[in-house]
Amino acid sequence: MPAGAMVDEVMAELAELADPTTREVNEKHGDDHGVHLGKLRVLAKRLKTQQELARRLWETDDSAARLLALLLCRPKAFGRDELDAMLRQTRTPKVHDWLVNYVVKKNPHAEELRLAWSSDPDPVVASAGWALTAGRVVKKPEGLDLAGLLDVIEAEMKEAQERLQWEMNNCLARIGIEHAEHRPRAIDIGERLQVLKDYPTSPGCTSPFAPTWIAEMVRRQHDNTVA
Repeated sequence: MPAGAMVDEVMAELAELADPTTREVNEKHGDDHGVHLGKLRVLAKRLKTQQELARRLWETDDSAARLLALLLCRPKAFGRDELDAMLRQTRTPKVHDWLVNYVVKKNPHAEELRLAWSSDPDPVVASAGWALTAGRVVKKPEGLDLAGLLDVIEAEMKEAQERLQWEMNNCLARIGIEHAEHRPRAIDIGERLQVLKDYPTSPGCTSPFAPTWIAEMVRRQHDNTVA
């Protein structure tokens, strides 16, 4: 089937899957589609990896289609400039989040983009750099200046734009959780800045307030070690 016809078929199926209640829930989080993510994943599993279809779906500028594209694509097939353009085209939090975590993190240009995005004047773009940095704090901290990152977080997180603030806080917590030598300072920064202290947290979930988050994750690590 020609790619164009395939796109039309997939878009029609996405329209059938859209649900007003789901859209209402998504809109509360800044997203603008009505397809349940579970149904989107089932569709992606059926279609399997298709890079050309993924690119065509991305070009539609439809959020549900873009999320599906990110599930169908081959992360390593994108060039650096292509990923940079895609990030700047994202309009909703979920598309932004999936692009960074499902695609960019698995791409060979991830480190180059992390460095470029972290200092970008657009706070939403910069937030992607901080998300990638938080990932490195956990998985590949070698070469990172953790004390320097804490300096920047201490100076800038309090007044940062919402999405950028969220990712800087994520990085702060990850440093505190993963690196005991920096834990006291990370907790102190969190306590003094009070960022996300009053964030509404569902029962059974851990607060994103860094001191609480760090304490809970360290407790779990300790319990797992003892067990």
